[in-house]
Amino acid sequence: MISIIILTFNSTKYIKSCLDSLFAQDYQDFEIIIVDNGSKDGTPHLIKENYPQVRLIQNKENLGACKGKNQGIDIAKGSWILTLDCDVILERNFLKNIAEFIKGKEERLGMVQPKILNIDKKTIYSCGIYLSKLRRFYDIGRDRVDNGQFNTSKYIFGACSAAALYNRQMLEEIKEDTGYFDERFFFLVEDVDLSWRAQRNGWKVIFYPKAVCYHFGNSSKTDNKLRQFLCFRNRYFTIKKNMSLMGRLKLFVLSFWYEICRFFYLLFTNRYIIRFTKGIND
Repeated sequence: MISIIILTFNSTKYIKSCLDSLFAQDYQDFEIIIVDNGSKDGTPHLIKENYPQVRLIQNKENLGACKGKNQGIDIAKGSWILTLDCDVILERNFLKNIAEFIKGKEERLGMVQPKILNIDKKTIYSCGIYLSKLRRFYDIGRDRVDNGQFNTSKYIFGACSAAALYNRQMLEEIKEDTGYFDERFFFLVEDVDLSWRAQRNGWKVIFYPKAVCYHFGNSSKTDNKLRQFLCFRNRYFTIKKNMSLMGRLKLFVLSFWYEICRFFYLLFTNRYIIRFTKGIND
């Protein structure tokens, strides 16, 4: 069984298309768990009325993407966990293709990254996560026109949790006191951190382009300044957690001027950055 975990937050505009694409799948050995983070637009009511077979967790407030995904994983029955953003639509053969792909694969396969296209079905949202030598992370192929240049399976650094398949055994092995996904992150970069921890523990990530889905993007309408701040803060959390002291010192020497300039730029342009100084030492 594949356990599918979807987060919602004021998602009436998107969740129906997402769920309809799941129930239209050629492969039916799955369960759906939706974690609603305090929606005020009637999202839980829509789900209960139209999709009674879905397991629904209702939080009274927005507990963050990390907490929400962890809540879903905690009650999931499947040996594989598929995380989906609520604004993702799957091609009809998505689950069948990905289920067939993982059969007989090596024991330490921890994650499978599908090909995520933007909703225009022409440009790429993510073919996985790339981590540079300066420990900056990027979505592979982001905003490039999909001309088949990413049609070959290959090992990559990490999986983008907007649509990613996780081995339950791996999740249990790398789980921390702060959860499968580190709940201190709240939202953003948590998939980079999880991928990094998996790599450190000998798990592999593979990109599989025959599983295709389409993504609207930022359905939660999160403020761009808040997103910028969380990306900045959570990147430092990730580095602090996953690199040795010597590795961090080397990185500091290599990227000092870039990092210091970026910090002061954000200090004067982003009202959330003051929280960084406090949060990085928590």
